[in-house]
Amino acid sequence: MLCVGALNIFSFAPIGMWPVQIAGMALLFALLSQHQVNSVPRRAAWLAWAYSLSWIFSCTSWLLIAMVRYGDLPIPLAVAALALLSAGLAMYAALSVWFALWLQRRWRISNDKLVLIILPALWMLNEWLRGWVLTGFPWSISGYALSNTMLAAFAPILGVYGLSFLSAVLSGIFSWIIISRFKKQRLVVGSSAFVAIFGAGALLTNVHWTQATGKPISVRLLQGNVEQDMKFDPAYLNASLELYRKMLTAAPADLIVTPETAFPLLTSMLPQDFLPRLNAYAQETHSALMLGVVVQDGEARYTNSLLGFSPLHADRAYRYDKHHLVPFGEFVPFGFRWFVHMMNIPLSELSVPDQMQSPMAVRDQFVMPDICYESLFGEEIAAQLSHQIASHLPVATILLNASNLAWYGNSFAMPQHLQFAQMRVLETGRPWLGVTNTGSTVVINADSSLKAQVPHLTRATLESSVQGYSGTTPYIFWGNRGILGLVFFILLTTCGLSQRAARKSHN
Repeated sequence: MLCVGALNIFSFAPIGMWPVQIAGMALLFALLSQHQVNSVPRRAAWLAWAYSLSWIFSCTSWLLIAMVRYGDLPIPLAVAALALLSAGLAMYAALSVWFALWLQRRWRISNDKLVLIILPALWMLNEWLRGWVLTGFPWSISGYALSNTMLAAFAPILGVYGLSFLSAVLSGIFSWIIISRFKKQRLVVGSSAFVAIFGAGALLTNVHWTQATGKPISVRLLQGNVEQDMKFDPAYLNASLELYRKMLTAAPADLIVTPETAFPLLTSMLPQDFLPRLNAYAQETHSALMLGVVVQDGEARYTNSLLGFSPLHADRAYRYDKHHLVPFGEFVPFGFRWFVHMMNIPLSELSVPDQMQSPMAVRDQFVMPDICYESLFGEEIAAQLSHQIASHLPVATILLNASNLAWYGNSFAMPQHLQFAQMRVLETGRPWLGVTNTGSTVVINADSSLKAQVPHLTRATLESSVQGYSGTTPYIFWGNRGILGLVFFILLTTCGLSQRAARKSHN
């Protein structure tokens, strides 16, 4: 199963062969339904653990670039560290399979219900736990592989974890067919179920949850392409500051944005007139600027932030502070300071601000930023929008993400990050601006189609326009509670019906 799990990297961007994931998980479910495997829950759990470990390791192998090239870790130690991380995260899959087999014995659940209902439901819960416990690491969640299929229409209702559940259900149906050795009756029933699920997705594509509001705004997104090993080098600091200053002031626009930490100095260390000059430019040209910088609020208190200057923020800059921090890069998990000391990565301990923050007004639109890693947590973005709606505050009409993916070179991290952004668009029904140091710098329409993009690893400015959208999707309203409630209802109902059927047959 190690080899089968590793193949899942091909189901995500940039390759996008999503059936690979369906087939691989179907094989896992089919093996778990066999008596020689599920009669020994420990053996089944190890099988799921190996499958999940290789899946996570292959899909996050770009982390090795940061650890080796920029963290100065020896390759064997970096590989061991990533393997240890993957092994820990794979424990959720092992526990979910162990619990599935416990439920099967406890409630006398048939093998058919095991692969069609119990395993898909618990696989989704395994991925949700991986994205939530200990701040979460929801990279390569299976639902992302379906972001460019008809099933993506379920995302505004159930979110990425809902797509994970559908993916596992499809795998369960396929495994159900495999177990029967492709008997005609099951092949017909299973094929019909596939058609019904995809048909429902096709019908949902005609439902529009949000609608255009206000006038489009012009945007300039700056991709400086500053190499990571030069970014924090004192010899290149002035060059980086001057590069982004010139790119910011090259031409006016309604909104001009730099990537995350485009200015590699604390605000207290910037030249005294640097920010005032940019503020003056914003006032003179009636532009709104968003600048990626690390803000120092006092001794030993720093935040990874976006500062905004505009005619509406002439006296007091708009500010967004990153609240969901990257383990090891921005905060040190308990007991791992020794590991951080081995790496040469700056800014390893930042402050954690409040999650609920206001969008920035730009003309008659409201732009809600997040920074880098935060784009993986769709439930948090939905919660911010829900809070704004419930509190009668200005509600974001455009989403924006500022990132620095230079840590990961020219790897799959960039197209996968873009795929995750498209999922956030599907969940919220709002367009997305992505601005990065090396790529992907993009404009995504409210229907998740790619409107404009500049090439990776080039210095360029993306000039485009974006139309804001208002309204709410079911996912904004209930977040992950919707799919969690549905899955728990399915599990309880299945267990209850199986127990009743077992009693009747016994009597």
